[in-house]
Amino acid sequence: MHSNPIPSVHMLPAHTPHAPSLIRRRTWLQAAACGAASAAGLPVWAQDAGSVVRLGQSIALTGPLGDLGQAMHQGARACFEAVNARGGVQGRKIDLVTQDDGYDVKRAVANVDGFMANSDIFGLFNCMGTPMVEAMLPQVTASGIPFIAPFTGALLARTKARNVFNVRASYPDEAEQLVQHLATIGIKRIGIAYQNNTFGKEVFDGARLAMERRGLGDGGVVTVESSGADAATAATKLLAANPEAVLLGLAGKPTVDFVKAMRQQRKGMPLYALSIMGSAATLQALGDDAVGIAVSQVVPLPTGTGVAVVRDFLQAWKQADVKLEPSHLALEGYINARVLVEALRRTGPQLTRATLLDALWSLKRLDLGGFEVNATEPGRNASRFIELTMVGRGGRFIR
Repeated sequence: MHSNPIPSVHMLPAHTPHAPSLIRRRTWLQAAACGAASAAGLPVWAQDAGSVVRLGQSIALTGPLGDLGQAMHQGARACFEAVNARGGVQGRKIDLVTQDDGYDVKRAVANVDGFMANSDIFGLFNCMGTPMVEAMLPQVTASGIPFIAPFTGALLARTKARNVFNVRASYPDEAEQLVQHLATIGIKRIGIAYQNNTFGKEVFDGARLAMERRGLGDGGVVTVESSGADAATAATKLLAANPEAVLLGLAGKPTVDFVKAMRQQRKGMPLYALSIMGSAATLQALGDDAVGIAVSQVVPLPTGTGVAVVRDFLQAWKQADVKLEPSHLALEGYINARVLVEALRRTGPQLTRATLLDALWSLKRLDLGGFEVNATEPGRNASRFIELTMVGRGGRFIR
């Protein structure tokens, strides 16, 4: 470890006519744990001590899924600032340059275009959203730039391109776990409500295949627009198919509108959702209507201090003075940052994009403290962690 902490996290707000100029956030932190993740490397074109590994991130900080993006971003920021506050490795820091895309495909692609045209950007980190990632992938894979931990569980992001490194379990993995649980408790007819976009279709396809493998009957299928405007109509249609339980492939506002409609029409219907549903804003908006919803999670419970990586996260979160409540999504952002930092540490002093990718794919059975990362081959995510939780009173998750 070396001293001279010079943390630097940039945030570039949305590209709108009223968007403010670049805001440079510099926060001086005391030493904070990031577990074994203690250092960062730097691009080959800047070998001197004190240089920067600059990462580009396009994520929704505003818009319908802005609460998800905010939590994810702040979790990563907490880890990077903790590493920078401890001096990183060889005096080098990580600089996360973040642009808000508002969960809009055109803005996200424009953000990534800008990052890729900037020779100072070493790689892309934790870009958010299935439709956005789908649109980015052609240019990203063609360029060879490291594309680390995209925030999507979609199979379309599990490409064979070696420069794309996925951490989180996939949406089909989560759907499989939910369907398996429902089959185990004797549910035969599963209804599915999914968002009318690429993300929702991935969830639907995964759930349908899992149901077919188990010979489960069709409990109805409906789509819900991202605006949520047709949620009540969709709920009525799905209930007419008489499902025994409903699997939700929804995120953000559509989740709120659909669940409220379901609770009004049939309060006791068992509801099962994927991890992306469980943001603090969604749970707050649902209020008591969220109680009893089962949710698959791709990281441990963020309040489970018996897990080492959670303790590390909570310490870094406190040091970063984040105003949000700790959440699964924030912990996921933190874990993604830990994975990247460990790879940067393994590259040693000679950091290039190629050596970083070699280091990422060398992460075999890496235990971050209750969360294992096992990189196998391009096209497969490095984590298979999934556990089921339930929403309790006050929007708190319980196991």
